[in-house]
Amino acid sequence: MRKRYWFLIAAAMVLAVPAYTKVMARLAPGTPPAMAPVADQADRILVEKSARRMELWQGDTLLARYDIALGGAPEAGHKQQEGDERTPEGQYIIDWRNARSIAHMSLHISYPHPEDSAVAASMGVSPGGAVMIHGLPNGWGALGRLHLLADWTDGCIGVTNAEMEQIWSLVPDGTPIEIRP
Repeated sequence: MRKRYWFLIAAAMVLAVPAYTKVMARLAPGTPPAMAPVADQADRILVEKSARRMELWQGDTLLARYDIALGGAPEAGHKQQEGDERTPEGQYIIDWRNARSIAHMSLHISYPHPEDSAVAASMGVSPGGAVMIHGLPNGWGALGRLHLLADWTDGCIGVTNAEMEQIWSLVPDGTPIEIRP
Protein backbone atom coordinates (compact mmCIF):
# COMPACT_ATOMS: atom_id res chain seq x y z
CA MET A 1 0.00 0.00 0.00
CA ARG A 2 2.78 2.41 0.91
CA LYS A 3 4.53 1.95 -2.47
CA ARG A 4 1.32 2.72 -4.32
CA TYR A 5 0.82 5.89 -2.27
CA TRP A 6 4.25 7.25 -3.28
CA PHE A 7 3.63 6.28 -6.90
CA LEU A 8 0.39 8.30 -6.89
CA ILE A 9 2.16 11.31 -5.36
CA ALA A 10 4.94 11.11 -7.97
CA ALA A 11 2.39 10.79 -10.79
CA ALA A 12 0.47 13.80 -9.46
CA MET A 13 3.68 15.85 -9.37
CA VAL A 14 4.59 14.88 -12.93
CA LEU A 15 1.18 16.12 -14.05
CA ALA A 16 1.03 19.15 -11.75
CA VAL A 17 4.32 20.83 -12.71
CA PRO A 18 3.54 21.22 -16.45
CA ALA A 19 -0.04 22.24 -15.64
CA TYR A 20 1.15 24.87 -13.16
CA THR A 21 3.67 26.20 -15.69
CA LYS A 22 1.02 26.40 -18.42
CA VAL A 23 -1.47 28.22 -16.18
CA MET A 24 1.15 30.66 -14.89
CA ALA A 25 2.28 31.42 -18.44
CA ARG A 26 -1.20 32.86 -19.02
CA LEU A 27 -1.82 34.45 -15.62
CA ALA A 28 1.54 35.91 -14.60
CA PRO A 29 3.10 37.82 -17.47
CA GLY A 30 5.70 40.41 -16.58
CA THR A 31 4.90 44.07 -16.19
CA PRO A 32 7.73 45.84 -17.98
CA PRO A 33 9.68 48.54 -16.19
CA ALA A 34 10.19 51.94 -17.76
CA MET A 35 13.15 52.31 -20.07
CA ALA A 36 16.23 53.87 -18.51
CA PRO A 37 17.19 57.33 -19.78
CA VAL A 38 18.90 57.06 -23.17
CA ALA A 39 22.19 58.26 -21.64
CA ASP A 40 22.14 55.21 -19.32
CA GLN A 41 21.21 52.56 -21.91
CA ALA A 42 23.49 49.90 -23.34
CA ASP A 43 24.74 50.23 -26.89
CA ARG A 44 25.92 46.61 -27.20
CA ILE A 45 25.65 43.23 -25.53
CA LEU A 46 28.42 40.65 -25.29
CA VAL A 47 27.65 37.00 -24.49
CA GLU A 48 30.40 34.47 -23.78
CA LYS A 49 28.77 31.05 -23.85
CA SER A 50 31.70 29.12 -22.37
CA ALA A 51 31.85 31.49 -19.38
CA ARG A 52 28.02 31.57 -19.06
CA ARG A 53 28.26 35.35 -18.93
CA MET A 54 26.43 38.27 -20.53
CA GLU A 55 27.61 41.87 -20.35
CA LEU A 56 25.89 45.15 -21.21
CA TRP A 57 28.21 47.85 -22.51
CA GLN A 58 27.95 51.55 -23.29
CA GLY A 59 31.02 52.49 -25.27
CA ASP A 60 34.00 51.35 -23.16
CA THR A 61 31.98 51.28 -19.94
CA LEU A 62 30.67 48.01 -18.54
CA LEU A 63 27.11 48.70 -17.31
CA ALA A 64 26.20 45.25 -16.00
CA ARG A 65 27.34 41.63 -15.94
CA TYR A 66 25.05 38.61 -15.55
CA ASP A 67 25.56 34.91 -15.03
CA ILE A 68 23.36 33.09 -17.55
CA ALA A 69 21.86 29.72 -18.37
CA LEU A 70 21.85 28.50 -21.96
CA GLY A 71 20.26 25.70 -23.94
CA GLY A 72 20.82 22.04 -23.14
CA ALA A 73 23.66 21.75 -25.70
CA PRO A 74 25.76 24.90 -25.20
CA GLU A 75 29.12 23.39 -26.15
CA ALA A 76 27.75 21.82 -29.34
CA GLY A 77 28.47 25.02 -31.29
CA HIS A 78 26.34 27.39 -33.32
CA LYS A 79 22.59 26.85 -33.61
CA GLN A 80 21.78 24.93 -36.79
CA GLN A 81 18.14 23.97 -36.52
CA GLU A 82 14.99 24.33 -34.50
CA GLY A 83 15.03 22.14 -31.41
CA ASP A 84 18.80 21.53 -31.25
CA GLU A 85 18.99 23.38 -27.89
CA ARG A 86 21.96 25.41 -29.10
CA THR A 87 22.40 29.14 -28.65
CA PRO A 88 23.46 30.85 -31.88
CA GLU A 89 26.90 32.43 -32.23
CA GLY A 90 27.76 35.58 -34.13
CA GLN A 91 26.51 39.12 -34.56
CA TYR A 92 22.78 39.78 -34.16
CA ILE A 93 20.53 42.55 -32.86
CA ILE A 94 17.74 42.81 -30.32
CA ASP A 95 14.88 43.36 -32.74
CA TRP A 96 11.71 43.19 -30.61
CA ARG A 97 10.48 42.55 -27.08
CA ASN A 98 7.61 40.66 -25.47
CA ALA A 99 6.23 41.78 -22.10
CA ARG A 100 3.66 38.93 -22.14
CA SER A 101 6.14 36.13 -22.74
CA ILE A 102 5.77 32.61 -21.34
CA ALA A 103 8.90 33.54 -19.37
CA HIS A 104 9.28 36.73 -17.34
CA MET A 105 9.59 39.14 -20.26
CA SER A 106 11.82 38.51 -23.25
CA LEU A 107 14.00 40.29 -25.80
CA HIS A 108 14.22 38.66 -29.23
CA ILE A 109 17.61 38.02 -30.85
CA SER A 110 17.50 38.45 -34.64
CA TYR A 111 18.51 34.84 -35.39
CA PRO A 112 18.36 33.46 -38.08
CA HIS A 113 20.48 35.42 -40.54
CA PRO A 114 19.99 34.47 -44.20
CA GLU A 115 23.17 32.35 -43.91
CA ASP A 116 21.66 30.46 -40.96
CA SER A 117 18.49 29.83 -42.96
CA ALA A 118 20.50 28.62 -45.95
CA VAL A 119 22.44 26.10 -43.85
CA ALA A 120 19.22 24.78 -42.32
CA ALA A 121 17.56 24.58 -45.74
CA SER A 122 20.52 22.59 -47.11
CA MET A 123 19.91 20.09 -44.27
CA GLY A 124 16.17 20.04 -44.95
CA VAL A 125 15.27 21.48 -41.53
CA SER A 126 13.88 24.69 -40.03
CA PRO A 127 16.49 27.04 -38.52
CA GLY A 128 14.16 27.97 -35.67
CA GLY A 129 13.90 31.57 -34.61
CA ALA A 130 12.43 32.13 -31.16
CA VAL A 131 15.82 32.83 -29.57
CA MET A 132 15.43 35.23 -26.67
CA ILE A 133 16.99 36.72 -23.58
CA HIS A 134 14.39 36.00 -20.90
CA GLY A 135 13.67 35.56 -17.21
CA LEU A 136 12.42 32.39 -15.57
CA PRO A 137 9.20 30.75 -16.74
CA ASN A 138 6.23 32.59 -15.23
CA GLY A 139 5.42 31.22 -11.81
CA TRP A 140 8.97 29.96 -11.20
CA GLY A 141 10.65 33.26 -10.31
CA ALA A 142 11.27 32.16 -6.72
CA LEU A 143 13.99 29.84 -8.03
CA GLY A 144 16.17 32.92 -8.49
CA ARG A 145 19.83 32.07 -9.03
CA LEU A 146 19.14 28.34 -8.59
CA HIS A 147 18.32 28.38 -12.31
CA LEU A 148 22.09 28.54 -12.90
CA LEU A 149 22.56 24.96 -11.69
CA ALA A 150 21.69 23.64 -15.16
CA ASP A 151 21.42 24.85 -18.75
CA TRP A 152 17.64 24.70 -19.04
CA THR A 153 16.54 26.83 -22.00
CA ASP A 154 15.88 25.60 -25.53
CA GLY A 155 18.76 27.72 -26.85
CA CYS A 156 17.85 31.05 -25.31
CA ILE A 157 19.72 33.08 -22.69
CA GLY A 158 18.14 32.75 -19.24
CA VAL A 159 18.53 35.18 -16.34
CA THR A 160 16.66 35.82 -13.08
CA ASN A 161 13.45 37.86 -13.21
CA ALA A 162 15.05 40.80 -11.38
CA GLU A 163 17.93 40.75 -13.87
CA MET A 164 15.47 40.59 -16.78
CA GLU A 165 13.73 43.70 -15.53
CA GLN A 166 17.06 45.55 -15.41
CA ILE A 167 18.05 44.27 -18.86
CA TRP A 168 14.64 45.25 -20.28
CA SER A 169 15.13 48.84 -19.10
CA LEU A 170 18.76 49.13 -20.27
CA VAL A 171 18.54 47.48 -23.71
CA PRO A 172 16.57 49.28 -26.43
CA ASP A 173 15.43 47.56 -29.61
CA GLY A 174 18.18 47.73 -32.22
CA THR A 175 20.97 46.99 -29.73
CA PRO A 176 23.71 44.79 -31.28
CA ILE A 177 24.46 41.50 -29.52
CA GLU A 178 27.61 39.48 -30.09
CA ILE A 179 27.44 35.85 -28.98
CA ARG A 180 30.82 34.15 -28.69
CA PRO A 181 31.50 30.42 -28.21
